[in-house]
Amino acid sequence: MSHIALITLVVRDYDEAITFYTDALGFELVEDTDRGDGSRWVVVRPRGTGTASLLLARAKNEAERASVGAQTGGRVGFFLYTEDFAADHAQMTAAGVRFLEEPRHEVYGSVAVFQDLYGNRWDLLQPA
Repeated sequence: MSHIALITLVVRDYDEAITFYTDALGFELVEDTDRGDGSRWVVVRPRGTGTASLLLARAKNEAERASVGAQTGGRVGFFLYTEDFAADHAQMTAAGVRFLEEPRHEVYGSVAVFQDLYGNRWDLLQPA
């Protein structure tokens, strides 16, 4: 096994999730295929990378709807690496991304925690 290709992120609505990840975070839409049963295969990933992508899966029952925004129990569950922390932080802030703290400069790098549109916590991180 060579790498993790997809990580499922349960969302409320495909289109609002696509808009957030592509417009606010600058991800690219890799695939959006109608599966014929009311569901879609929607994949996004950070622009210009061939690494792990997010499979945006619309919640289809009450248990899944309850997990939207809380898939990691309130902990930071996703780590978005950057090569230009200041520029990406400014762009995301301008796009309305909600940061939960001011940027910190730690021994391991520059970091700030933000929430996606559902409340999942992410680190924006530029390693030292």
